[in-house]
Amino acid sequence: MGKLYFITGGARSGKSAFAEKLADGCAGKRAYIATAQALDAEMVERIEHHRKRRGVSWDTFEEPLAVDELIRKLSGRYPVVLLDCLTLWLSNVIAHTDGDGLVTSRSDELVAALRDFGGVCIAVSNEVGLGIVPDNPLARRFRDFAGMLNQKAAQAADEAYLMASGIPVKIK
Repeated sequence: MGKLYFITGGARSGKSAFAEKLADGCAGKRAYIATAQALDAEMVERIEHHRKRRGVSWDTFEEPLAVDELIRKLSGRYPVVLLDCLTLWLSNVIAHTDGDGLVTSRSDELVAALRDFGGVCIAVSNEVGLGIVPDNPLARRFRDFAGMLNQKAAQAADEAYLMASGIPVKIK
């Protein structure tokens, strides 16, 4: 029987570190699914920081788009999978998908894969709905899709946490 954790919070709130700590408490091989792409120097630095913090006890899979397929492939091979993060994946999907209906269906497929994973699955996502309304249509579209994706993932989760200033607050 699997268990899904959903971890959300703002930028630099400690989401990834908390998710990794949860995973460290689980037995067996751990898979880390990274959705970030090293498209500029800042992202290269952020990715390297995450790699160093994780150490060598993880098998890392870098997948910006086909995350649902990867999770299904890893089911049965890994008792623990950590996906970091849903909102980076979403931005990748929006950039490569025409039509809101396709973005919604891709989001639904990912949540189903998370829910159906046979072991412990930990999904990290940014909370983007607590700030000001973005000033442009693309940013508002992203915010709206992220809010809907986070709602779906939280509903599917067995446990959900909101990170605030490095402190996990259990919300489900």
